[in-house]
Amino acid sequence: MDEIRISPDYNWFRSTVPLKKIIVDDDDSKVWSLYDAGPKSIRCPIIFFPPVSGTAEVFFQQVLALTGWGYRVISLQYPVYWDLLEFCDGFRKLLDHLQLDKVHLFGASLGGFLAQKFAEHTHKSPRVHSLILCNSFSDTSIFNQTLTANSFWLMPAFMLKKIVLGNFAKGPVDPKMADAIDFMVDRLESLNQGELASRLTLNCQNSYVEPHKIKDLAVTIMDVFDQSALSHEAKEEMYKLYPNARRAHLKTGGNFPYLCRSAEVNLYIQIHLRQFHGTRYAAINSDMVSAEELEVQKRCWSEEMMFNVIFHL
Repeated sequence: MDEIRISPDYNWFRSTVPLKKIIVDDDDSKVWSLYDAGPKSIRCPIIFFPPVSGTAEVFFQQVLALTGWGYRVISLQYPVYWDLLEFCDGFRKLLDHLQLDKVHLFGASLGGFLAQKFAEHTHKSPRVHSLILCNSFSDTSIFNQTLTANSFWLMPAFMLKKIVLGNFAKGPVDPKMADAIDFMVDRLESLNQGELASRLTLNCQNSYVEPHKIKDLAVTIMDVFDQSALSHEAKEEMYKLYPNARRAHLKTGGNFPYLCRSAEVNLYIQIHLRQFHGTRYAAINSDMVSAEELEVQKRCWSEEMMFNVIFHL
């Protein structure tokens, strides 16, 4: 229990990367919590959106690794928003506050859906340059809760947590996956009733992605071959929605591969971001590219060639 919470990496992250709290709405109860690490000169960083059960800390391994290689990384936790338009407007204001014109978004589960909806919402004046969608979905109807979505606000926190926990892996898993689940349960416990109810509402209210509005974005779809909350049908729908997307498959990793398979996830993120190096949309400063990052780039070339052969990209 609590292996991740007591790990040197997590404690180093908590002691070196400050948590910022930012209010951009008229309602001062809506507070964005975020970790912003790496060179502030980068104007197109990668931003991480957590799943329903997650907080900004769940991507600490991505923050540590990517900033160590010279990237600017922001991992955030959203305030209580009850509808998608309100969320999109709030996030746009946050980007304005941070003086970020365009960004790359990595979204896990609900985070991936919100990333797609924000890209769609701002398609006429684009704020999203690319997407990495991890165990994500494009249509909330897959959860069969659209009729009850508007009643989540009435439910006590323990009932909402039970709903979320019902989607966690059941049965035996390897130690790293077990540690990831324990950590996510701990993060879930830190969320209050309003945060959980609003996230489940966004996750389940009737909505879907309109792909024609974001068809020109560079997209990587990341998913796992073992058990996750995402059905095979939902995965296939994502592939159809983004026929030109790169596919990043992990043999195992469950619902939280960014925690239990972080090295593989970080490599896939680098492969995705490498295509923007040397442009104004790079998430890394060219004169800050470390020798280690250059070596990873060489590996990325060979890995990517292999992926292209396998997946005909």
